[in-house]
Amino acid sequence: MNKKGWIVLGLSLVLLLVLVFIFFRGGAREEISPMSEALPSKIVPESEQPREVKMVTVFFLSEEDGLLHAEVRQIAAGPNDVQEAERVIEQLIRGSDKGFLSALPAETQLRQLFITGNGVAYVDFSKEFVEKHSSGSSAEMATVYSVVNSLAYNFKSIKKVFILVEGGEKETLGGHISLSEAFAPLYSLDAQ
Repeated sequence: MNKKGWIVLGLSLVLLLVLVFIFFRGGAREEISPMSEALPSKIVPESEQPREVKMVTVFFLSEEDGLLHAEVRQIAAGPNDVQEAERVIEQLIRGSDKGFLSALPAETQLRQLFITGNGVAYVDFSKEFVEKHSSGSSAEMATVYSVVNSLAYNFKSIKKVFILVEGGEKETLGGHISLSEAFAPLYSLDAQ
């Protein structure tokens, strides 16, 4: 190596030593704040954030007078009528808080619900809706109209309700009321 090569190597080493000294010596004076101060106090997951609620009315059968009686419930609001309508059906399946008869068997599951542009809600229940249902024409009528009235009463977009079981049409629920057409609400069955 020639004289010029030794000079470049020496200067490079000196420069490297100066940079190492500055790096380690300069960092000692710098204050580093703890991580907990830099982060927000608590990040709340979206699922735990408070949601808006909506008050809805669901209808249950009274053994005393054979009429449907209203119960007001609180559900999570939005984001659309379909999801709110599903929550109303879930409240019907959950049953009465006031001792009225539940028109839907507790084992029933809502499979799907959708609303057409012309205001017909299609409500698809699991097979337990039929298999575990109480027999009799009045029990069938109470079941049909607790669903229909609860949906139509709470949603202006719903004019009629078509009931499906396991994704298909059923001739009747228990042999008394035809399920082959959509039902309009019948508020005369509701207690005033």
